[in-house]
Amino acid sequence: MNLANILAKRTPFFYGWVILATSGSTQVVRNAAASLTLAVFMYPMADDLGWSRTVLAGAASAGGLASTFLSPATGWAVDKYGARTVLSVSVLVLGITTFLTGWATVPVFFYITYGIGRVIFSSPVQIGSSVVVSRWFIKSRGRANGILSFCHSIGMTGFPLMASILIGIYGWQVTWQILGVAVWIVALLPAFLFLAETPESVGVLPDGETPPDNEGEASKQDTAEEISWTLREAMKTPALWQLAVGTGFLYVIQSGTNIHMAAYLQDIQLGSKVAASAVSLTAVFTGLGGLGWGLIIEKVAARFCYALVAALMAAAALLFISVNSPLTALIVASLFGISLGGALVIPPVAFA
Repeated sequence: MNLANILAKRTPFFYGWVILATSGSTQVVRNAAASLTLAVFMYPMADDLGWSRTVLAGAASAGGLASTFLSPATGWAVDKYGARTVLSVSVLVLGITTFLTGWATVPVFFYITYGIGRVIFSSPVQIGSSVVVSRWFIKSRGRANGILSFCHSIGMTGFPLMASILIGIYGWQVTWQILGVAVWIVALLPAFLFLAETPESVGVLPDGETPPDNEGEASKQDTAEEISWTLREAMKTPALWQLAVGTGFLYVIQSGTNIHMAAYLQDIQLGSKVAASAVSLTAVFTGLGGLGWGLIIEKVAARFCYALVAALMAAAALLFISVNSPLTALIVASLFGISLGGALVIPPVAFA
């Protein structure tokens, strides 16, 4: 059952905003497997299970590496089965694996459950949501992806915060299970019921434009048109591989910094409150940065935005080495958040 066919022409506003909100819900819940969420579990799981921080972080690295090889298959699945199917199945599986992580008492089982969740975090949800939003928005694609990034930052803030509170009340095992149920509650039904692949499939146009009444108006109307590439055509272009490799390096920096940020700040004796504040600021500025980069990329060429984001992220990651006070920790975390907002917005627009 898909309500999009019924609602698209009956909503008093452009149905693309429903698509954006629904895609945004999947961006929120993917943070059940985010590195910042795992960072909250680091100390309680390590203390209870006797695992090292390296073992715990290794699951995120393994999942991220697997997603690198599975991303082409994800793109193929989105093309063949549609973003609605991919996102619905991804949210369903993410909820299951997050729930099962609460029963992970041996590293192998933890690597399987959290690793699968990490693959879903890095590939199907990210690709599926950005693809469907980019199909519905052309002229406003930058800001639409910026809003999508802001939804991700809500999850970046909400899931670690919820986890930290619940761990103190119920312990880490029950907390994983509650997060798994939360994934289903927030995003499963919206993704299944309200998503539509393209505006044309439900009888509307991208960006909420109205169809011209006659050929004369059609010639005058400023509509957004773009070239459509097949997968085989795109794979023959150097630009695709440059973007793929560059984006891969960005996400390696992002993942490693996110996972170890809180623990690193505690290791250099800045305390848990400063570490928690730095993580929160990273999430906040990721959202604000995503909105800002979304507006910027509509005015500035994507390649320049991409280069600036990469330089800023690399600089922020290196600056953590020089952090020696709460103030510098918060400043560097904010800069890193701004760069992360760009890393979430610029690649989908550039690939589109």
